[in-house]
Amino acid sequence: MNSHIKNFLIAACITFGSVAYAQIPSTQYSQGISYITGGVGEEESQAILAEAKQWPLLLELSQLESGRGVWISGAMIKILNSQNQVVFDAQADGPYILINLTGGQYQIEAAYLGVTQKKTVNIQSSTPQKLVIFWK
Repeated sequence: MNSHIKNFLIAACITFGSVAYAQIPSTQYSQGISYITGGVGEEESQAILAEAKQWPLLLELSQLESGRGVWISGAMIKILNSQNQVVFDAQADGPYILINLTGGQYQIEAAYLGVTQKKTVNIQSSTPQKLVIFWK
């Protein structure tokens, strides 16, 4: 085997291996709904974004700071169902939160530094969605 091909194969194994072993935060539960939150650091962010294809909802949280968007941690996320009942209530431990909601329409209430934003989302079990919440 030529040394260039051998070096390429070794580099490919190392590259693909590191992606496969990126740590995703543990699954947690709020009122029976599973979620994963985090995204601090590039490896964890990439792992969560790769996992997002398997979850109905990905929230991406950021704020404007010194004229540019920056990721945040510590936002409080509350989700209400169509009967206006709270079905989810948790703190985001990073800029991303994956939430395993069943199909239906929901009101998302995201609070950060005393400012609450409300967004409506319609979850369809076969279509993962990404909702960006940005504080100015």
